[in-house]
Amino acid sequence: MATSTANRTTSSVGWFGKFLSSSIGQKVIMSLTGLFLIVFLVVHLIGNLQLILANDEGYSFNSYAYFMTTNPVIKTTSFLLYAFIILHAIQGIYLWNLNRKARGNVRYAVKVDRTAGGSKSSIYMGSLGMVILAFIIVHMVQFWGQMHFTDNVGPFTAEGYEGAKDLYALVSQTYENIGMVIFYVVAMVFIAFHLWHGFQSAFQTLGLNHKKYTPLIKSVGYAYSVLVPLGFAAIPVIMYLRSRGIL
Repeated sequence: MATSTANRTTSSVGWFGKFLSSSIGQKVIMSLTGLFLIVFLVVHLIGNLQLILANDEGYSFNSYAYFMTTNPVIKTTSFLLYAFIILHAIQGIYLWNLNRKARGNVRYAVKVDRTAGGSKSSIYMGSLGMVILAFIIVHMVQFWGQMHFTDNVGPFTAEGYEGAKDLYALVSQTYENIGMVIFYVVAMVFIAFHLWHGFQSAFQTLGLNHKKYTPLIKSVGYAYSVLVPLGFAAIPVIMYLRSRGIL
């Protein structure tokens, strides 16, 4: 009896391992991590909007940053986030490479069969993903890396925030550079295209399709893909214009 149970357990583990290593399993993992990152982007945007909405010389944003970097639950979630970003990127590049090999390195024709669900964004998802991964690396080095591993960020001296750093000053200084502003705006365009396809694709991969709800999911996905990147892109533009006394 014990041997039989052990065999069934081994068989189940083996089946699960094969599923995860299959192309379908890879797509499921990518969809789940993608949905997690979609939720994160909304939370991240809400926090970052304090850079332009709170006219308090950075107090609200620095308070938010301090909470995000000291709360144990948030810190644990952040490590999960980093893992999901890496996993999502690796899965995306892996699947893109598989699809490229399956096509025999033959490029798509200019005309796309939209009845089959094709779109320019789906064709270039792999390329978009690699550009976005490069942006994430630059973004992490520019802010997270400098905050944690350099002395380039001064202290946030408000009462009750001992040991906190003035991340608002770092962001403000970064967005005084027109080159960095353009870089971030262009990156948000790439992210918008990526989300345009990825949002509804994640639900489709997970089998969450219904003739009644799918149109709503698509509409929400399209709105999300425009509004969230637009919100992120607006922040460096507004901060740059304010630094020049235009706003």
